[in-house]
Amino acid sequence: MIVKDLNGCLIEVSNLDEAIEITKQYIEYQHEDKSFSEFDKRQKAYWKDMHEKLTAIKEEQTTL
Repeated sequence: MIVKDLNGCLIEVSNLDEAIEITKQYIEYQHEDKSFSEFDKRQKAYWKDMHEKLTAIKEEQTTL
């Protein structure tokens, strides 16, 4: 399946369950060095958006 990311790029997802788990882990990732805080904020938004899209697809598939 193809999912459009936060930047408008198309991402191919071949294993939905695995992709959901990976994005869930990445949401919580942050650098110890606080000079990366702005970068970390953008990355968290990206992974949260992707996680929400993937879980919505999963929910849609299970309700059909």
